Amino acid sequence: MKSTGAAISAPGLLFAVAGVAALLTPFMTLAANRIVAGEGVLAWNIAGPAAVTPGLIAVLGGLGLGLLQRPASLRLGGAVLGLGGLLWLLTQGASCLLAETGEYARVSPAVGFWVLLVVLMLLMADALTAMAPKPLMRGAILVAVLGALAIILGSGALSDLSVMQEYAGRSDAFAREAVRHLGLAFGSLAAAVVIGFPLGVVAHCRAALRSATLPVLSFLQTIPSLAMFGLMIPILGWVGATVPGARALGIAGIGFAPAFTALVLYSLLPVVGNTVAGLAAAPPAALEAARGMGMTPGQRLLRVELPLGLPIILTGLRIVLVQNIGLAVIAGLIGGGGFGTFVFQGLNQTATDLILLGALPTVVLALTAAIVMDILVDLTRRLPEDAT
Repeated sequence: MKSTGAAISAPGLLFAVAGVAALLTPFMTLAANRIVAGEGVLAWNIAGPAAVTPGLIAVLGGLGLGLLQRPASLRLGGAVLGLGGLLWLLTQGASCLLAETGEYARVSPAVGFWVLLVVLMLLMADALTAMAPKPLMRGAILVAVLGALAIILGSGALSDLSVMQEYAGRSDAFAREAVRHLGLAFGSLAAAVVIGFPLGVVAHCRAALRSATLPVLSFLQTIPSLAMFGLMIPILGWVGATVPGARALGIAGIGFAPAFTALVLYSLLPVVGNTVAGLAAAPPAALEAARGMGMTPGQRLLRVELPLGLPIILTGLRIVLVQNIGLAVIAGLIGGGGFGTFVFQGLNQTATDLILLGALPTVVLALTAAIVMDILVDLTRRLPEDAT
């Protein structure tokens, strides 16, 4: 006889075990000031029972719904319910823990919160993978998530947290470094496309150039990031000191220029390599049909090879963008700005929440960029299918 019971999701079971285990670890920390480590507080001790119980029920209920293999929409609802309970516990705990403390006291999420956050986000990702939403629906979900995050942050519900207090004292600097971080990541991507795409097209057409270019770019990719940033300092320092007008353009041994140049060099291999691979992926039958129609090599490139290879080319751009968003953090070491400024300031001051002020937006930005690029890749893959 076949079992009529609800099937258990293997990932959901793993997430539930990890989530319950996380509840046995400190959920928040209370510190006398922004520098000391602080004391961990378990989830059921962060506030009174009336305040804690709804949040705990929501988190446990969300993990319980995640156990069900079908329907996937129920698992998605469980993830949303659990995240709501996590937010409730965080806001209630922050206000209650600070109620009877000194002026300089700080409260922060602890390991239990972060593990639960990762578990519930993985549960949401697993449910969405099973539901397999179309690209436009994935875009709508991303907009909804980012909108909800913006509303939560703008409402002031998390203002008692130490990381938000770090932001409150540095809001102008945060906006400035955010623009600098975006400039490093997206600007280096744009420069790599301007340089790498034509180079990839020519390398696709000429085997000799391809065999000479790709090994050099592969070698650049193997240089550790800190070493690459360090190599740029003396080179651009010499250029700024000897080339007339270079320093006026901002070219110097430290600052934006060496960080930007290093990111462009790191970006060239994925752009050139994926351009070559994408253009070479056109089926021979399609190329023969194009020749039979009398298309010139340039027309075959623009009308056949490029449209068919676009998903692979965009995959290379996705790699570059996500990579550069992360690597731009290291630019803070050489005065390049960006969110890395807060990360390294926090390391120097042993201020964990100042580190988070730089790390968290970097993670959100990288995840958002990856999802958007995945949507674009999926859309370009569907174009030939829709055309047929």
